Amino acid sequence: MTPADLDKRAELTVWPKRAPGHSAEGRPFATLREALAAAARAIESEDAQPWIITEAGDILSPRWIRANTLSRALQ
Repeated sequence: MTPADLDKRAELTVWPKRAPGHSAEGRPFATLREALAAAARAIESEDAQPWIITEAGDILSPRWIRANTLSRALQ
């Protein structure tokens, strides 16, 4: 992933962490940057498992999102 990817489209799906079998609907974002910010808010405010699919087809797991949004906050 490159810095330019942050300005490309992405889709965020937030799954309930403790509710197996429920469905979730993806939400499109104009940029990956916006999707990451929304995913970080979901992690902080609720018991959620956010997944992001980038325009290039990369799948970002909740673990990847946590690691990369926290590291940016510390810089």
